[in-house]
Amino acid sequence: MRAGVPPRPPPQGGTLPPSIGRDPPDLPEGPGPSSANPTPRRFQKMPPSLPASINIREPRWDQSTFQGRAKHFFMVTDPRNLLLSGATLEEARRVVEDYRAGTVPPGLTEDQLWRAKYIYDSAFHPDTGEKMLLVGRMSAQVPMNMTITGCMLTFYRTTPAVLFWQWVNQSFNAVVNYTNRSGDAPITPSQLGTAYVSATTGAVVTALGLKSLTKHLPAIIGRYVPFAAVAAANCINIPLMRQRELKLGIPVTDENGNRLGESTAAAQKAIFQVVVSRIGMAAPAMAIPPVIMNMLEKRAFLKRYPYLNAPLQVGLVGLCLVFATPLCCALFPQKSSMAVSSLEPDVQDQIRKKDPWLETVYFNKGL
Repeated sequence: MRAGVPPRPPPQGGTLPPSIGRDPPDLPEGPGPSSANPTPRRFQKMPPSLPASINIREPRWDQSTFQGRAKHFFMVTDPRNLLLSGATLEEARRVVEDYRAGTVPPGLTEDQLWRAKYIYDSAFHPDTGEKMLLVGRMSAQVPMNMTITGCMLTFYRTTPAVLFWQWVNQSFNAVVNYTNRSGDAPITPSQLGTAYVSATTGAVVTALGLKSLTKHLPAIIGRYVPFAAVAAANCINIPLMRQRELKLGIPVTDENGNRLGESTAAAQKAIFQVVVSRIGMAAPAMAIPPVIMNMLEKRAFLKRYPYLNAPLQVGLVGLCLVFATPLCCALFPQKSSMAVSSLEPDVQDQIRKKDPWLETVYFNKGL
């Protein structure tokens, strides 16, 4: 209907025709007066608010399956997380902590929430909440280990090279083990020093001892000496770095995260699982490249371009670690479990007083 013209009254006793009394049909946009009156903002449809019931204390994927754990650790060990700025990390921390406290930022989507949660997990310790050392984070595992392991596999023939690279590797492992320890109990400088010196000594002695035993064996055998040294060092370094947990225990909780006490039995199980994961993590990177490099060295290519030896080793190791790191971290659930009956008697009594029917407790195994 035209502006300023009143609608025609209906006939007496009749009804309004269908086209009268209704809103006019939408007109095409143009320079006319209709284009100058957009829909008021208060009538525009707003996105639905994100519910506060999403459990971001747990990973996004089902951790009772290997596939779910693998997806989780592919996110946690993503090396691109190292490039995030301090402001981005603090913003992720703010979003996660606000959401846990029941405050949902306006406009936050579920994907944005999970992205913030995984940024937070990659940089902050799950028990203490403190920001972890950059080189000790799991997202630094691939770039750091590919460099160190590649050099260990390349420079293994001389004693000084063995000493230097085993020392570098154990220094890095000490930082990683401290950064990813389980629980919130502090580690004293003397405990750190003992673990570091013991692991480094064990790795060097193993490497040099095996090196002397393999002098008269095929060259391919000698290439596996660094792996044996790393496996031995992990068996020494991790328990020593986490010796306080073995003495005093790690926190155990119920399914809802309520702390029930500290258990040394849980600490033993956690450390065993981490040792197995670390050795498994190193195995492909230290077992596959030596075979390939041994074949390449027999051909004319590496004889003509010997300077490509180290870059090729590092590249092959990196390719293995991209998959081995998250997959071996996923061998055991991060939130591991244990039957109450398997705990120490005094811890069992302590738990029975709080919940007589509880059968299973949970703990963070560390990484």
